[in-house]
Amino acid sequence: MKRRHLVIGSPAIVAGSMLAPWAATRAANGPVIKFGQSASLSGGQAAYGKDIRDGITAAFAAASAVPGSPRFELVTLDDGGVKDRCIQNVNTLVEGGVSAIVGLTNGIAAEACVPLANKEQMALLGTASGNMGLRTGVSGGVFHVRAGYDLEYKRMANYIKEFGMRRIGYVYLKDTSPANLAVMTQALNAVQITPTVSIAIERAGTNFEDVAASLMAAKVDIVLISANAGPVATIIDHMSNAKYPGLFYASSYAGQGLMDTLTARKQSCIMSMVVPRPNSGAANVVSRAKQDFAAFGGEAKLGITTLEGYIAGRTAIEAARAALKVSGGERVSRARLKESIAGLRTDLGGYRVEFAPGVTQGSQYVDLIAIDRYGRLVG
Repeated sequence: MKRRHLVIGSPAIVAGSMLAPWAATRAANGPVIKFGQSASLSGGQAAYGKDIRDGITAAFAAASAVPGSPRFELVTLDDGGVKDRCIQNVNTLVEGGVSAIVGLTNGIAAEACVPLANKEQMALLGTASGNMGLRTGVSGGVFHVRAGYDLEYKRMANYIKEFGMRRIGYVYLKDTSPANLAVMTQALNAVQITPTVSIAIERAGTNFEDVAASLMAAKVDIVLISANAGPVATIIDHMSNAKYPGLFYASSYAGQGLMDTLTARKQSCIMSMVVPRPNSGAANVVSRAKQDFAAFGGEAKLGITTLEGYIAGRTAIEAARAALKVSGGERVSRARLKESIAGLRTDLGGYRVEFAPGVTQGSQYVDLIAIDRYGRLVG
């Protein structure tokens, strides 16, 4: 077998070069439940992928440390943000016997993995994307712990309407799902707005000077960008240096990476958030996450992307525990775990995840946050 980047998480993270079967097994002190993940641990989306992985692993480590608890483990394979590598990784994880897939970081790749997951009676839980292609059609085994782009884009459109902006620039990933483009069109049509200019960009691109120049020439009031952090930050940098007087609005996919970059550069942007703010004093899920990250140690830190991964991890834990109760504490099959997720209704501490028959969208939470030109979080 060719070498792949492998991370097995919780309670410890170790690297290896050989893969072995990872099915849920029984350790000396109880069952071991192993989840699989394909994430962008290298390439332009490496920070995003590592954050999602670290959030899940911190949740697993905390749960595994509870006396009498099952041990939760995460097997992570690096896909570099490349669709075909993600599909290959998920095939490898399925063959290796993991109980479910959690925290994929490429929505388009996750969409391509749905037929395999359905064939194997395996749940795809907590993909870190609002991709609408995962939320339509034959996707009954795909469970979402964050809001989709339909809700995000409605929030964007309402913001534009509220502030009376008419000239809109829309930047999106060239490989995005047609369903994503459709919900953006619907959201803007609902407030009687048609983009002045729409531009498709490469996910792994690095040169966006022409994109910035086109947006400047169009004299738009606001630029809506639905892309990963690297392209978003580069476009904002080019336009800020060109003295663009308008606003930027980024989707949640840009994540903590964009926030960190803009804060360091003291550049402004409005961002969608699909989890509570990491500095929130009101959400117990944030307080619990801070404790678990502190206990976990290492370089991982709590931010909006690690919190999204943490919520996915906590959801996986709750579903696995419920499945174990039904099975009498013995080995949990993929089908049993999938069934448990489908009926899960849980409050993680101010953040509810609720599934039901025919309802695989577990959260409707959408907020927005602004980074001002001094790098401060406001609004």
